[in-house]
Amino acid sequence: MMRQAIRSLRHRKSGFIATFVAVVFGTAIVMACGGLMETGIRSNVDPQRLAGTSLVVTGKQSHLRPGAEDATPLPERVGVPVDMLAKIRSVQGVSSAVGDYTFTAVGQSVAEGHNWSSAALAPYHLTTGHAPRSGQVVVASGKVGHHLTLLINGEPKTFTISGIAPQASGHAFFSDDEAAQLVRNPARYADVGVQVASGTNLGDVRKSLEKVDGNLTVRAGVDRGLAEHPDAESRKTALIAVAGSFGGIAAMTMMFVVASTLALAAQHREREFALLRGIGTTPGQVRRMILGEALLVSLPAVAVGAVPGIFLGRFLFDQLSTHGVASPVIEFSQGLIPFAAGAGAAVLAAVGAALIAARKSAKIRPVEALAEASLQRKWFGWIRLLFGLLFLGGGLALLIVTATVMSGPLAASTAGPSILCWAIGVALLGPFWTKVVLAFWRWPVQALTRVNGRLAIRNLSARSVAMSAAVMPVMLAVGISTANLYMQTTQVHASSEAFTRDLRADAVLVSDAGLSPALLQQVRAVPGVASASAYVRSIGAVDEPRNAPFDEDGAPVIGVDAQGADGTAPVRLTSGSLTGLTGSTIAIPDYMATKTGQGVGSDVTMTLGDGTTVKLRVVATFAAERGYETIIMPASLVAAHTTDGLTKQILVRAAPGADVRPGLAKLAAAHPSVQVSDRSTLVSANAEDLQTQAWVNYMLVGMLIAYTAVSVVNTLVSSTLRRRREFALQRLTGSTRFQVLRMLWTESTLITLAGVTLGTAIALACLMPFSAKVSTSAFPTGPLWIYGVIVGAATLLTFGSTLVPAITTLRHAPTQPTYTD
Repeated sequence: MMRQAIRSLRHRKSGFIATFVAVVFGTAIVMACGGLMETGIRSNVDPQRLAGTSLVVTGKQSHLRPGAEDATPLPERVGVPVDMLAKIRSVQGVSSAVGDYTFTAVGQSVAEGHNWSSAALAPYHLTTGHAPRSGQVVVASGKVGHHLTLLINGEPKTFTISGIAPQASGHAFFSDDEAAQLVRNPARYADVGVQVASGTNLGDVRKSLEKVDGNLTVRAGVDRGLAEHPDAESRKTALIAVAGSFGGIAAMTMMFVVASTLALAAQHREREFALLRGIGTTPGQVRRMILGEALLVSLPAVAVGAVPGIFLGRFLFDQLSTHGVASPVIEFSQGLIPFAAGAGAAVLAAVGAALIAARKSAKIRPVEALAEASLQRKWFGWIRLLFGLLFLGGGLALLIVTATVMSGPLAASTAGPSILCWAIGVALLGPFWTKVVLAFWRWPVQALTRVNGRLAIRNLSARSVAMSAAVMPVMLAVGISTANLYMQTTQVHASSEAFTRDLRADAVLVSDAGLSPALLQQVRAVPGVASASAYVRSIGAVDEPRNAPFDEDGAPVIGVDAQGADGTAPVRLTSGSLTGLTGSTIAIPDYMATKTGQGVGSDVTMTLGDGTTVKLRVVATFAAERGYETIIMPASLVAAHTTDGLTKQILVRAAPGADVRPGLAKLAAAHPSVQVSDRSTLVSANAEDLQTQAWVNYMLVGMLIAYTAVSVVNTLVSSTLRRRREFALQRLTGSTRFQVLRMLWTESTLITLAGVTLGTAIALACLMPFSAKVSTSAFPTGPLWIYGVIVGAATLLTFGSTLVPAITTLRHAPTQPTYTD
């Protein structure tokens, strides 16, 4: 039957173009996601400043809470205790070990400062001048003896250039003693570079170093670059999660699209299969022929799809890096595994779809096949009914879990998968749902379109099983895009509302280079300022009590200064006061206090962002939206345990009727890199992660919409072209071209209405419980134009894919061979 399959492809090229295009796009998308996954897993970062080391010792960037199963990632650089250096040097096989201090030093062509001894880790060599002494610095460019001003800890400091190391671009090197004074936490090195003695096994030394302390991580090879860029490792999990979730959705969508195109092609060839069965062809031979056709189409399509898959993967990675999801220093990797995943998924989808499509055509008897070929009446088999009900049941279960169990941002973890369950369940039972929706829309459409409307409705009623194949792609595109886009707009809006509800700051001073501690006192002295406070953000882990309402992602931490009732902290106190928020103290959300029984005066044990464990006394509780709980701590304590140790924002509250912006602007002008902004800066920073996640979803959902659009076009174009006999018969019985087009216009209207109605219904089934949990309303929040664009695009695709091929066909006389199959 393979020979027959080849002949079928040769004489029915147009019938297999839809499957070919679907497999090409599916292969490209899955392969691109596989490349993102491989990139995230490998996380290769070429070492530069540490390129001359054999091994690099860093702190462990995760913390396992007591009783927890999964470790909490630590967002700040953990570092290596200074007293560990001697122990590292004593390990057998270590010839030398150098500790590296790293701190922010912003100036002309400079971003980081280090101790001079760590220059040997690159190694960086002087071409002019000498090693730095007190008050001196070595940089990559400039003139020896000239002065260089750098912003360190928010304060400008002037140094004399003592030497030039051209390869050290972006770095400034100070004497070891001065670097220890400039760094915010001299008790910890950022990392320790280790040289292994000649002839010593690197793996053995690495194992020995890991035994020195369980809180150390030893890196070798390309992993040494992760020590230079700790943010690359922290974003690794996000990149893998994005690639995995989107790759899974893309693979499922591809299987659905390929299955629908092959099933539609098989439906259009029922007459051919009936003839084959009538002349003695066995069911097995029919199945082998259809399977052979699917393989002959999918294998070349996989080869073609691999080419755009390479470029698409690189494009997606560049976009994710630009928007902060992935680190730009990571090397993009796309080897044989992503290609195998994309090719395997595409071929499996085609083979599985072919077997499903062949099952019906091969199973029925020849006489029944001839009757079925004239008009398809059977809605679906028991297997589709079973799986359709299972997916609808899964969607209902996820809806209930979202509405009753989940809270806040966590609701997205169940609401997101529910849309796929609803969409697949409705698609599997497509003829039933199409019949139901058409029964609703037929009367208003018929009333508006009269004769042509009645003819179109009769066509759709008689061909409801076949037309459901046209409705389902529209439903899929509308449902998935509407649900995902409005989930993001709703969550971003809810997060902003939760943050701004109690935000009382009127202005904010910002500096990426850090703000001097002295600046805070100067701000408070500005006329009209009622209150001012440093503002620092980080993430920690609550160790005790163990039943705190925070998961393995950690507890968001906000650092502010002690303040009274007129303070700027974005909280609404329910007990206690923030006047005592100094030293080792903490304010917790009242939900946490109720759940754990920890009130004012009790103790909470936390591990901060750099891995330091502290015991804190509760001084206040405050109201917080469920799912948006944060921890409030002294700003100095939080800042001391961040990577750079800097305060980058100061919140300012003005006295009633006072305008503090002119005074703040004058003060900012006297401090390099300091800017004055309004409260919108805080709101934007608070929602930054959600905005990034929203952008990623917009981009990925846009790709899925484009792919489902291919399915819509393939299905409708194929369905329209297969009705050429019907159009010819209508014209031979007296219908004009315009009357046929009016009938198709009405059919397109009904298909669009049915698809949009079903898509909107499944989107609401996902969005309403989600919105009720993350906000105060059961209806999603977001601009209406998003829904309008989605519906408009679906309408344009449906009408264009139906009318354009119909117009092309109707240009020919009804007796020409163009109208024959």
